[in-house]
Amino acid sequence: MQLFYKVFLALFVIFIGFNLYVMDWDLGFWHEENAKFILSMSAAVLGIIVVFVLNTMSRLSSAKK
Repeated sequence: MQLFYKVFLALFVIFIGFNLYVMDWDLGFWHEENAKFILSMSAAVLGIIVVFVLNTMSRLSSAKK
């Protein structure tokens, strides 16, 4: 895994951890006050998926040469 992908992977994991920390669990997961954290967390999960797809695509393209 290239350094570029590792940096973004670490950044997305930090975003998910921060959002889990600041979420008010007494209100419930789907409360409107927690909606901004859920949106940010889902964007971070999507970012992690994109990082793994890009890493796999770059590995396949270098193996094909």
